[in-house]
Amino acid sequence: MKRILDIGHTDLRLFLKHKSAYIWLFAMPLAFVYIMGFANRGAGQPYNRTPPVLIENADTNFLGRIFLAELSAQNLWVLDPTNRETAARVIRIPANFTANARQYKPTQLQFLKGEDSGEADTALIEVRLVRALIAMNGHLLEAATQTNAGGTFAEAPLRAIMARTNPVSLNAKFAGRKPVPSGFNFSLPGNLVMYLMMNLLIFGGNTIAAERRNGVLKRLMVHPVTRLELVMGKIYGLMLLGVVQILFFLAVGKWLFHVNLGANLPAVALTLVVFAWVAGSLGVLVGSLSAAEDRVTGICVLASLLMAALGGCWWPLEIGPPLMKTISLGTPTGWALQALHQLISFGSGFAAVLVPLAVLGAFGAVANLLAARFFRN
Repeated sequence: MKRILDIGHTDLRLFLKHKSAYIWLFAMPLAFVYIMGFANRGAGQPYNRTPPVLIENADTNFLGRIFLAELSAQNLWVLDPTNRETAARVIRIPANFTANARQYKPTQLQFLKGEDSGEADTALIEVRLVRALIAMNGHLLEAATQTNAGGTFAEAPLRAIMARTNPVSLNAKFAGRKPVPSGFNFSLPGNLVMYLMMNLLIFGGNTIAAERRNGVLKRLMVHPVTRLELVMGKIYGLMLLGVVQILFFLAVGKWLFHVNLGANLPAVALTLVVFAWVAGSLGVLVGSLSAAEDRVTGICVLASLLMAALGGCWWPLEIGPPLMKTISLGTPTGWALQALHQLISFGSGFAAVLVPLAVLGAFGAVANLLAARFFRN
């Protein structure tokens, strides 16, 4: 056991002596966590689109201004006339809008197609225009009930009515207890899993290939160390390297990106350590199967990117076809992310990740056995 620990600790010191290693361990993953987290910060929440609309108000009286405010309150993006070409629809308020309303005469608004009009935006604008008209009529009716004189409503009473707190509110959210992972809750575990796999594959494979080429492995075998101890020592060193990266990103996630780890932190850390063992074992296996360092790097980069894409590191599997979820179960990245999302995004307890941890353990055990079987000095 002591020889395994000595090999692992020595490898960790050698890894951390390379300045380029810090770029791949910390700088690159941190940049991707921020970029992807910022880009996907609203991906898991209901999206309330604000379509662009141009309003041409020919009414110089107060009711036209009030109706314009009501349209803005309905989550319509009211454009400046200089941006007319980007409007999905144009709404024209006639000059006699206020006068007709005060005389209880009907008034027609013009609803015109814009130069940049899509079906979805058009439907949204039409629905919100109807909502604004209903709200406006409600305000007028309420103002009329507050006075006995017909047609005498004025701007101040109407604005006072509009300023009151609405007794009815709408809270839109996804049904169920498992929203789509989004923001830093998605980007932190996704990029950490991808870069753990990539770094431990590359460092593990290149180290084994380089030490075989330089004769280091043959010199080690002269000492009283078995081949199994050498393999396990190499895997242990890669696990330690993974732990360094894990600790850094858990701290960054909690204090900088405010990822809600909470009471699930021990389970999150355990999942990542088990995954680091799997990735380190695969790295030693690749280095055992291939002798050329340049070939090892290409294989490791390709394999890690492929597993990251199929496992859900680049986009939430919840928004993809069901087949993608099935394919992800054939990769260790898919099982690791499934466990991390259960803990971080869904708020589940340790019991929810027992199956993913068991599958990751099976991946690691098989990779260990194959690495020991094909290890060459």
